[in-house]
Amino acid sequence: MSGASEADLVERLGRLDSCAVSDALDKLGLKGAVAGIVPLTCVRRISGRVLTIRLGVGEPPRGTPRHIGTTAIETAEPGNIIVVEQRSGLNAAAWGGILSRGAKLRGIAGTIAEGPVRDVDEARETDYPVYGRGATVSTARGRIVELANNQPIAVGDVTVKAGDYAIADSSGVVFVAAEEIGRVLPAAEDIAAREAAMTKALLDGEPITKVMGANYENMLRR
Repeated sequence: MSGASEADLVERLGRLDSCAVSDALDKLGLKGAVAGIVPLTCVRRISGRVLTIRLGVGEPPRGTPRHIGTTAIETAEPGNIIVVEQRSGLNAAAWGGILSRGAKLRGIAGTIAEGPVRDVDEARETDYPVYGRGATVSTARGRIVELANNQPIAVGDVTVKAGDYAIADSSGVVFVAAEEIGRVLPAAEDIAAREAAMTKALLDGEPITKVMGANYENMLRR
């Protein structure tokens, strides 16, 4: 999107919801919507640019051992979203309470985990948004390690890269590739505006069959 700053794009994304963005992806024939990842702490929408972490079984990269997630927290900018892939098949937390506290202090918008997380109550007390596949009490220590930072990861059937955009709320999680944000945002904004007009028509007394007629059914036609 020529001339638009990153801050402008993130602000516009934050005015939408996950459903409008998902609909825009459908309209454009793009992938990005992920089902089954739900808010586990704060019921609050998050949106922003992505940093990625891949966890799994094996040997961590050479160098000074670091706890999972700490590199991403230290390198994140305020408003970023940390996205973690933990698809090892082991019952081991992809995220925990001290990480939530550290991320909150850093101004990170939230964490999205493809896998289980733990210390959910602690994150709630911290008012830090964590989205995940579910909760666990099992630590990552001795089970999984951090394999990569800011490399492409898989969340559902979507490939997510560092610098992509994410939006998450109670309906689900949606990722938008950085190179597609210039097409997706206007399409999502148009969909949101049409639905707002339909809501107004309902409140003004229009019959719902008329409001949700051909205009709604054809809204996503390419």
